[in-house]
Amino acid sequence: MASLRLPLRLPLRALVAAVTATALLLAGCSGGGAAGAAGGKVRIRFQSLAWQKESVDANRALVAEWNATHPDIQVQYVQGSWSSIHDQLLTSFEGGEAPDVIHDASDDLADFAYGGYLADLRPLLSDRLKADIPARSWETTTFGDGIYGIPFLQEPRVLMANTTLLRAAGVSVPTPEAPWSWEEFRAAAERLTEDGRYGVAWPLKDPVSATLNLGLSAGGRLFHREADGKAVLRWSEGDAVVPATIRAQIDTDHSASRTTLGTGGSDTLPGFFGGRYAMVPLGFSYRQQIVRQAPPGFAWQVLPPPAGADGLAQGVSPQTLSIAQDSPYKKEAAAFVDFLLRPANMVRLARGDWMLPTGTQALADPALHTPELGWATGVALAGALRPAPAQSVRGYPEWKDKVATPALQEFYSGAIDLAELEKRLVGDGNRVLARYQR
Repeated sequence: MASLRLPLRLPLRALVAAVTATALLLAGCSGGGAAGAAGGKVRIRFQSLAWQKESVDANRALVAEWNATHPDIQVQYVQGSWSSIHDQLLTSFEGGEAPDVIHDASDDLADFAYGGYLADLRPLLSDRLKADIPARSWETTTFGDGIYGIPFLQEPRVLMANTTLLRAAGVSVPTPEAPWSWEEFRAAAERLTEDGRYGVAWPLKDPVSATLNLGLSAGGRLFHREADGKAVLRWSEGDAVVPATIRAQIDTDHSASRTTLGTGGSDTLPGFFGGRYAMVPLGFSYRQQIVRQAPPGFAWQVLPPPAGADGLAQGVSPQTLSIAQDSPYKKEAAAFVDFLLRPANMVRLARGDWMLPTGTQALADPALHTPELGWATGVALAGALRPAPAQSVRGYPEWKDKVATPALQEFYSGAIDLAELEKRLVGDGNRVLARYQR
C-alpha cells in the first residue's frame, strides 16, 4: 500500500528551526558542543534503505572502509525502510532530526526539494561525479534550478521467462538488439498459453508505475509541460498501447491471468516456478529472488521488454542519495557520498541490490557484462532508460493515489473502457494538478 503523503507544513518547520537554534544557543552558553561533533570528530548519519543481505553488507562494508581511513569524519549507518520512508523523513525533517545523508528514490523527492528540506547539491558535487552520471539521470533529481539527489541505482523492467516453455512453444526469443514489438509480445503470450498455463502474468498491485514507465516505449508520456512551465495531462495514441495490450491479453486472448492483477511481483513467483505463467514482467532486481527461490533445475532467462515507436525506452525512478538542508556538515557528507559512488564502489552497490548503476564507468565494468543471470541484457537496456514521466510534477502522489490507481484497477478488471480511463486520468487528473500550480 502506498504510504500516506502528508502536506509539508513550512510554518511548523520554521518553528522547529527556531526552537532548535535556541536550544543550540543555550547549549553553547553552557559549554556544550554542537550536535554531531564530539571530541573534535565530525559525526555523520547515513540512513540507508538497503534491505537485501548483499546490499546491506555492501553498504556497511563501505561505511567501515570510509571510517577506517577518515578518523576525523565518522559515519554512522542507520537502517531505514522503503515501506515508511516518506512519512519517516517528513517527521524527521519537521522535528530537526533528519539524517545527514538520505537514501530515497527520485520520485519521492519533489515535495522535499520544493519544501526546502534538501540541500541543493550543485556546489557540493565533484566534477568527476557530475561527468560520470548521464544528464538524463540528473533530470530525475532536478527540481526547479537545483539538484537535490544523486541518482546512483536504476532498475529497468524486464520479462522473466521460462526457458523450457519458450523452447517447447517454438517462440522466437527477443534480444535487446531485436526485441519484440508490443504486437509480437501479445502474439507470443497467446502462443505460450494452453490449458492450465498463461503466457504472461501481470502483477499490477501498483498499476501506475508499470503502465506509465513502459508506455514511454510506445511514445506515451501523459504528463507534459506547457510553455509557462506548468504540468498538464494529455492523452495520445501512444498512451493507449500498454493498457490496451494488457486488457486484450486478459479479456480477449485470455493469455494473461486475471488473478495476478492485484498482486505484487513476489506473489507471482510460485506460479512462475510451477509453470502456470510462462513470462512475468518484473523489475530487474527480482532476479535475486528467482535465484534464491527457484526449484533445482528450473531454467529461466531475462528478456527485454517489448519495444514500440520509441524503441526500448522506459521510465525509471532511480534510487538517490541526498543531503539534508539542515545538516551542519554538508561538505563532509558530500565527500562521503563521493567515496560511496566511486565507480568500483557503485558496482558493489549495484551487484548487492541486483540493479544497474547510473555511472558510465560503473556500467562499463566487465562484472556487469556477463550473460550469467541476465546482467548483460540489463546493461544493454541502460541507454534506453529515461526519467519517469511524472518525475518532477507536484501533485503526482495525489493523482496517483486518488485518480490513477483506482482508474487503472477498474480498467484492467474490465469495469470501465478505454474512453472512461482517459477521462479519469486526464480530466480528473488535471483538476488535481491545478491545485498545486496556482
